[in-house]
Amino acid sequence: MPTPDSLSTDTVTKLYRAHHGWLSGWLRKKLGNAVDAADLAHDTFVRLMAGRRQPGAGPEPRALLTHIAKGLVVDHWRRRALEDAYLAAVAQLPPPEAPSPEVRALILETLHAIDTALRALPAKTREIFLMSQFDGMGYEAIAQRAGVSLSTVKRHMQAALTACLIAYQADAP
Repeated sequence: MPTPDSLSTDTVTKLYRAHHGWLSGWLRKKLGNAVDAADLAHDTFVRLMAGRRQPGAGPEPRALLTHIAKGLVVDHWRRRALEDAYLAAVAQLPPPEAPSPEVRALILETLHAIDTALRALPAKTREIFLMSQFDGMGYEAIAQRAGVSLSTVKRHMQAALTACLIAYQADAP
């Protein structure tokens, strides 16, 4: 049941009928293919229904749809870049060590969840986490480079690892 601040089903239906074709075409130009454009057009209207908006879409419904769709396009390209990087790393493995397609899909889901969790962290926490996990730096070296105390590094790492664990557990079957 819609909240008082959300768009009514009737309003969304009217917006869908009036603007879905236009939005799909706009997304097709941005993404270069109709399949992803159809998915993101659908997701745009789902987000519109789930969002907190005043009744009616305002005087510029296409501006609102474009705003929502642009965020989804950014997320789409971010996910695609993460998937491409993972698949490139897997391609370097000898065939017997390569994960099965099912395991690959599970790993990608987990990577997406962790990426989302890391993007939600404060910049300093994310920076410290990445220095530790991807640059292989120890806590003392991170403290020195970041110009913070060792206890601050530990606090940031605890926050980042907790966020990753929560993301992983939320994504686990």
